[in-house]
Amino acid sequence: MGPDDRPVVRRVVVAGAGMAGVQTAVALREQGFTGTVTVIGAEPHQPYDRPPLSKAVLLGTAEGSAFDVDFDALGIELVLGREVTGLRPADHALDTEAGPVPYDVLVVATGAEPVRLSGAEGVPGVHLLRTLDDAERLRPVLARQHDVVVVGAGWIGAEFATAAREAGCAVTVVEAADRPLAGALPPEVAAPMTAWYADAGADLRTHARVARVEPGTVLLDDGTRLPAGAVVVGIGARPATAWLAGSGVALGAHGEVVADSGLRTSVPDVYAVGDCASFPSARYGERLLVHHWDNALQGPRTVAANILGEATGEAPQVYDPVPYFWSEQFGRFVQYAGHHGAADATLWRGDPSGPAWTVCWLRETRLVALLAVGRPRDLAQGRRLIESGTPMNPTLLTDPARPLKKATTA
Repeated sequence: MGPDDRPVVRRVVVAGAGMAGVQTAVALREQGFTGTVTVIGAEPHQPYDRPPLSKAVLLGTAEGSAFDVDFDALGIELVLGREVTGLRPADHALDTEAGPVPYDVLVVATGAEPVRLSGAEGVPGVHLLRTLDDAERLRPVLARQHDVVVVGAGWIGAEFATAAREAGCAVTVVEAADRPLAGALPPEVAAPMTAWYADAGADLRTHARVARVEPGTVLLDDGTRLPAGAVVVGIGARPATAWLAGSGVALGAHGEVVADSGLRTSVPDVYAVGDCASFPSARYGERLLVHHWDNALQGPRTVAANILGEATGEAPQVYDPVPYFWSEQFGRFVQYAGHHGAADATLWRGDPSGPAWTVCWLRETRLVALLAVGRPRDLAQGRRLIESGTPMNPTLLTDPARPLKKATTA
């Protein structure tokens, strides 16, 4: 294809108005795209940021969390309160409940939706914490200081339990696994976090499964009845991609869009970014599906660059970030960078029963991931060391008084 035969991209349509969708639109403008940019969102609200939902919005310390983006000034068309229903790549058309929308390039950024608790559908007082509406519905629950049962001791469950305790609610957290964060962290790393619940006055029940939910009560499979003025479910999320059925866009085992290293899908002129897409990581030698805010911030820059680059014939940019996220729970600031799946050594900096400590994962002396509790400097330095692949000195690394950047073999 010669330079004159390249398709002219005049219209980019973004399906999804969360962080990844909005940032893709903004990045297109920042990088000089002059065509039409349309962002289509299912929720009726102005696009908003998600991390404060389980924190400030719930406690009433923030009135909302709308993005500080002047869409009009950037020439970004927002179409809100409209569900996408399908994709017809051959026609370059995105189907919505209000009719088809034509595109030259489509960006799939529909995010993830919460996993529902079986047997709890339609029961009054059961809440999923994922959207702004969810958070608003829970504010009065906290204000009335109800007995609250949280199902799931993952990141979102711990954050909500923290907010509920701060509001003066009695809180019971029910977790099917033997520890908090069972799907995210190895047993020895999650173990010290178990004590955080009791320290905050929350009752953590592990090996506990919900049999059913009745109005005002959660019944566990061992017969225990827990009083519950409200039930908050945080048992994970799955990519919101059911609408892509029959489109030819390849999906992975978790229902995520299988994107390539430039975040392109299996269908021409369609990209995917954020919670709904996995990408191959050369750094980690496996495909990553990252459900965190930083991924939804970084990925759009690659998508925008590749949309613009295709028109000029530039080689695609490769997306291979060091994943990062943070969580505030029970008075602790927890940060994680990297991916520990392929590590061959786990080293500790500091006492995990204390207020501040770090876990480092190494593979052949190189840092591949770390979890920092109350040690933001470790996180900042560690993230750079993961990116650079600098060999570490394990003996020096385990001294919590030594800066991580001074624990290298160099």
